[in-house]
Amino acid sequence: MSNTILEINNLETHYGKIHALRGISFTVEAGQIVTLLGANGAGKSTTLRAISGLVRATSGTIVYRGEDITGKSAHDIVKTGLIHVPEGRKIFKGMTITENLELGSFTLDDDAERKRRMEHVFETFPILYERRSRDSSFLSGGEQQMLAIGRSMMTNPQLLLLDEPSMGLAPFLVQQIMKIVLQLNKEGVTILLVEQNAKVALKLADYGYVLETGKIVIQGDAGTLQQDESIVKAYLGE
Repeated sequence: MSNTILEINNLETHYGKIHALRGISFTVEAGQIVTLLGANGAGKSTTLRAISGLVRATSGTIVYRGEDITGKSAHDIVKTGLIHVPEGRKIFKGMTITENLELGSFTLDDDAERKRRMEHVFETFPILYERRSRDSSFLSGGEQQMLAIGRSMMTNPQLLLLDEPSMGLAPFLVQQIMKIVLQLNKEGVTILLVEQNAKVALKLADYGYVLETGKIVIQGDAGTLQQDESIVKAYLGE
C-alpha cells in the first residue's frame, strides 16, 4: 500500500499572462517533512496556494490521500485535514488569541474536542496561554507566527503547508519555531515547508525540491542537497 499522502502531477498555474508553475510533479510521503526551496519568484508559495485551493490550477492534478482535489474550494480542502499556514501569518487582528484559535476549529462541532485541542496548543505555546485574552494586534512577530501555527493545530491537520514560518524573525525565534515544526512532525503531522532559509529547512527536512522559474530543477534527500555546495550556491542563494 502506498504511503504517499500528496501527489502533484504536471501542475500548471497562471496569474493572468504570467505562467507561474510549469508542469511540476512531486510527491510527499506520509510522516515526512518535505521542503520546497528556491529564490524569490521561483513558484514556491504559488505551489502551496494551488494545493490548498487558493490558486486554481490551469492543468495537472493534485491528489491528496488518494483523492483528486484539483479544483476543490479552499473551504472544502480544509475539511480534509490539509491545512495551509500562509506567508505573513494572516492572524485576525482586533480579536484575542483565544478567539483566533477558536476560528481555527470552525469545522468542529464537538466542544470537548475543541477544548482538548486548545489545551494542546497552549501546552505547545505557553506564551499564548499567558496572553490568551490579549488582542492579537499587540503580539510580536514570533508570537504571531506561534498563533498562526496554533490556529492550524486546532484543525487537527494531517498535512500542514507552512509558508516562510521564519520570515522576519530573530535567529533564536527561528530556532524555537523550527523546534515546534519538528515536534508537530513527531506527533504525526506531515509537513510541506516553504522556507527562504535553505540551511534551516534542509536541517529539518527528509527530502527537498528546488524550484527555478516555476520548474523543479533538482530534488534529493535533504542531507545530500545540504552537502552539495554547488547546489547551494547556484540555487539557494547561500
